Amino acid sequence: MAQEKIQGISVSDEMIESWAAEAETGYPFEQLRKRGRKSLGDGVSEVIPVRMDQELLSALAARAELEHVTRSEAIRAAVRDWVHVA
Repeated sequence: MAQEKIQGISVSDEMIESWAAEAETGYPFEQLRKRGRKSLGDGVSEVIPVRMDQELLSALAARAELEHVTRSEAIRAAVRDWVHVA
């Protein structure tokens, strides 16, 4: 059977046993990595697909690049402005 590797480094049975013992002991909450994107507000965010023609999409991309923001950030700012929400 082939030797298992992680990032090119061979993994021994002793390493696996050591990791298992460490995991069974538990990790401090602060040490664990948070996964996913950061929250945009108080609750769960919803993804809203939006269709745009090529001219509008190009203008959005150009303005977002000029302002040093992502297209999503630019769209959120425009919607907030439009509905007058801070």
